[in-house]
Amino acid sequence: MTREARLILSDGTVFYGRSFGYEADTVGEVVFNTAMTGYPESLTDPSYAGQILVTTFPLIGNYGVPDTGIGSDKLPLFMESDRIHPKALVVADYSEEYSHWNAKESLAAWLKREKIPAITGIDTRRLTKVLREHGVMMGKVSLTPDSSAKGEGSDDTLDYGSVNWVEKVSCKEIIRYNEGAGKKVVLVDCGVKANIIRCLIRRGVEVIRVPWDYDFNELEFDGLFLANGPGDPERCGKTVEHIRAFLNNKEVRPCMGICLGNQLLARAAGASTYKLKYGHRSHNQPVRKVGSNQCFITSQNHGYAVDDSTLPADWEALFVNMNDGSNEGIRHKTNPWMSAQFHPEACSGPTDTEFMFDEFVKMLG
Repeated sequence: MTREARLILSDGTVFYGRSFGYEADTVGEVVFNTAMTGYPESLTDPSYAGQILVTTFPLIGNYGVPDTGIGSDKLPLFMESDRIHPKALVVADYSEEYSHWNAKESLAAWLKREKIPAITGIDTRRLTKVLREHGVMMGKVSLTPDSSAKGEGSDDTLDYGSVNWVEKVSCKEIIRYNEGAGKKVVLVDCGVKANIIRCLIRRGVEVIRVPWDYDFNELEFDGLFLANGPGDPERCGKTVEHIRAFLNNKEVRPCMGICLGNQLLARAAGASTYKLKYGHRSHNQPVRKVGSNQCFITSQNHGYAVDDSTLPADWEALFVNMNDGSNEGIRHKTNPWMSAQFHPEACSGPTDTEFMFDEFVKMLG
């Protein structure tokens, strides 16, 4: 018999369901993702740190969970990191029975093993409409009958934007991949997805993964890669300082950023960022390349965006979101520096824009 569970939003709205994950209360920023597949990849995406993930696609768990182990290349075999990052998962209909050739266990078993609460039986359509109209807000997953939306006695009570989530998910020391393979790329780990590293390795470069606040300018390298990550880019002042030093270096070397990397590159260039009402979290965001009619379907996961009206004169917007007109990437007008707000490495898809990795590697010479 599963226990009753509730999702209590900070505006007082309550949704009732049943627990199918780890039985504990937790607090986080409630966000929704409209993707139809890819829940193992989403759950292991560090950009969801500190958030309660709501899936708008109703049936979740029907293809189970693949092997969560690490391969010989020091990367997860099928996941985007080595653990689950959202504080909790909220779904409409959890499938207890699963079937897939690559499945090793059920979603519920994985969530319980990683101590992540989860609720099923929620009207996620109504919940998503609340979040779209109000904007994302803090919420609490509760299995305690008399609990309120406000937690007690932990940093979970803090506002999502007041926490440096990047510091919590970044690596703590330098990690090298594909050593001696060719050109050296420094990857600033703000919460990097494993498939970004896979995409670089497949293109024959050595990846030097450094912590978010590490001064990579001290290293010898051929190009800079700014990874994705969770939270407010304003919390990454140290990273922005190091990027700015890189941009001001007399030796011009290529740079590419993804997601939070787009925001950090923009801030280092002198532009500002802002928080979106409910963010972009899906596999179907239409993006147009500025100055052309080329459109791409992209995978995204971010709650903040670049205000491209604040870009300096030597920078310009590279992509624009066709739904709301927000910035989807920037580039320098003369130097080999570019970024994308979306995920070119998207796993579980789409892969329309993976060519950006080819362009970056080509710039390395």
